[in-house]
Amino acid sequence: MPVKFGKSVAVRDRNTGKTTIQHDYMKCKSTGELIEVFNKDGTRPKLRQKVKNELVRRGGVVFTRAKETEITL
Repeated sequence: MPVKFGKSVAVRDRNTGKTTIQHDYMKCKSTGELIEVFNKDGTRPKLRQKVKNELVRRGGVVFTRAKETEITL
């Protein structure tokens, strides 16, 4: 089962009346979008870990700790 990014949504076609389910999978998101979500301050830790796992799976992304800068007055 693929990893989900968000909740699934039931979409109803107004012409035919049929309901289809649209899933929001992690593999369908662009790398830039995943990096943007990962760097947001408001992202929940569970989603951040899912995004990190997806970026590692794709390869080419290296995670390093940010260096703290000291401010002296």
